[in-house]
Amino acid sequence: MRVVFVNFRTPALTVRSVNSLLAHGIAQLDGITVVDNCSGDESLALMQAALPQVTIKPAPRNDGYGAGINFGVSGVDSEYLLILNPDTYFERDSVTEVLDYMDEHPDVGMGGLGLVNPDGSRQYSARRFYSTLDIVGRRVPQTEQLLRRRIDRHLMIEETNAGQPFEAEWVMGTGFIIRRDLFLQLGGMDEAYFLYMEDVDLCARIWVSGHKVVCFPASQLVHDHQRTSATGLTSRAGRAHLKSLMHFARKFCLPLLSPPGVDRIVRSAAKRA
Repeated sequence: MRVVFVNFRTPALTVRSVNSLLAHGIAQLDGITVVDNCSGDESLALMQAALPQVTIKPAPRNDGYGAGINFGVSGVDSEYLLILNPDTYFERDSVTEVLDYMDEHPDVGMGGLGLVNPDGSRQYSARRFYSTLDIVGRRVPQTEQLLRRRIDRHLMIEETNAGQPFEAEWVMGTGFIIRRDLFLQLGGMDEAYFLYMEDVDLCARIWVSGHKVVCFPASQLVHDHQRTSATGLTSRAGRAHLKSLMHFARKFCLPLLSPPGVDRIVRSAAKRA
């Protein structure tokens, strides 16, 4: 297994995450790659000083998060890839159990880790594919209570709270395991997404390929984050998210009211092939 990070001006968080991998025996120093995505600050020097035996690759230019992942994966020879955001860390080895499951289930292409906040509360990292109404419910605060049941279904809260592995339509790209051969077969991350939705797109293509996406809620990863994409539709982050949503809609579909489900995503991709 190879672990890949993309760092952008978060060297201290990246070092913390790498150290958690080492502390719990999840990875060795020679099994970790950190891409510095043209941070333009002291990130590269600080990480090289703190992690002298880790492969640190300066990206030639910042073409977005997905491009950074693709750059980090290039030349890697391993059966599995563990993709992590720098603002994550492990409190135990919750990776081996996912690898064991995927070894036993070759139809599972991706395993999403169960994200939790530093206080242990859930982040609900498994989701259903979007309809326009789901986006409104998630991004317009005034509609949240009105659409509460729909939002809960979109977040797959019932399935996650059961605590067992389950098929998710997509999982957040904050922490996931994917078969390297499948990742390469799919052409890696779609670099047309500069930020946001590249994880949704990758999961859609995994389903189209005939593989499954499974969430492992008991295999926990701490995600110490700020959700900037929820700051409002008119904010810079909100606009970037909507731009990515439109690219996804052109590639697959974005129904007005009813979530498309995996079947419609697969059919839409077939029509555009």
